[in-house]
Amino acid sequence: MTSRVPISFACGLYDRTEALWSGEIKPQGIDFNFIVQNHPRDVFDRMAGGQEFDSSEMSLSEYVCRYAAGKRDFVAIPVFPSRAFRHGFIAVNSHKIKSPTDLNGKKIGVQLYTMTAAVWIRSLLKQYGVDLKTITWIEGSMESPEPHGKPSTLPLLKPISITTNKSGKSLSQLLEEGEIDATIGADLPPCFHKAAHIKRLFPDFKDAEKKYFKETGIFPIMHTVVIKTVVVEKNPFVATSLFNAFQDAKDVAFRRMRFTDALRYMLPWLPSELDEIEEVFGGDPWLYGVEENRQTLEAAVECLFDQGMIGRRVSVEELFLQPKGQNWKVGWGPIDITR
Repeated sequence: MTSRVPISFACGLYDRTEALWSGEIKPQGIDFNFIVQNHPRDVFDRMAGGQEFDSSEMSLSEYVCRYAAGKRDFVAIPVFPSRAFRHGFIAVNSHKIKSPTDLNGKKIGVQLYTMTAAVWIRSLLKQYGVDLKTITWIEGSMESPEPHGKPSTLPLLKPISITTNKSGKSLSQLLEEGEIDATIGADLPPCFHKAAHIKRLFPDFKDAEKKYFKETGIFPIMHTVVIKTVVVEKNPFVATSLFNAFQDAKDVAFRRMRFTDALRYMLPWLPSELDEIEEVFGGDPWLYGVEENRQTLEAAVECLFDQGMIGRRVSVEELFLQPKGQNWKVGWGPIDITR
């Protein structure tokens, strides 16, 4: 009997990964150890800082930046467990900020300048007329005076006005008390739910996001899946096996979500949401694969280049392992990891 390759994998327990965690879907040829880590920052820091797992979800921006800088200790497959539109994640002091251009020359809190959510949000702000060169960025946690994780970030390639929050207050407190003018990132600040003057920059964010998607075809990718390079070099089939398993697990999640005899999720209007997904996305908003996501991936690379985080526009073909002359779902043979 052929032995199976042991692979540890750290990721959030999303609906699209649940079947992998439960063992309902098993990657072919792999003894799969799904390690649930529900705070993405912890996963990224442990993988980038210490390569603690054989595979994990990973910040898209951090992966691209590492790759562009020549760091090839892990490689990505075109699986994207986390995506999110970001118009709704810009909180402002409504006494001072009425429109996007009011942010020019202001102080904006951000959990981490290099985080993918912030990259996408800055690109949105630029489209709305915000001059990013005039912004002072204050890095820190939304909920506490501490830093946001322990990231292994790379130096920026252009001068950016960034300071670390050393006020003894959280970004949320600074926003509520008027010491900064806005926050962006993966979360809204806690003060959004209790302070009347803290509002979303785009109150009708869902409409803005649908319009954005219809105009650009971009559903922002937050995370990809990476595998240690040494693992793929020793067992090239692992990349294709994992891709196929992630695809199968996502298909399971979609089937369950679409079963409306008894709603699987605590969303009272889930049938309406399913109708909207069909209308806006044509059925599946969560596509895996390079070609299926080329427009979004190329936009992400352009944002990183424009914001001084990478020194060249890396091609999406470089960034992701892809099979040689065959579809992902056909077999699971060797994959060319040479660049």
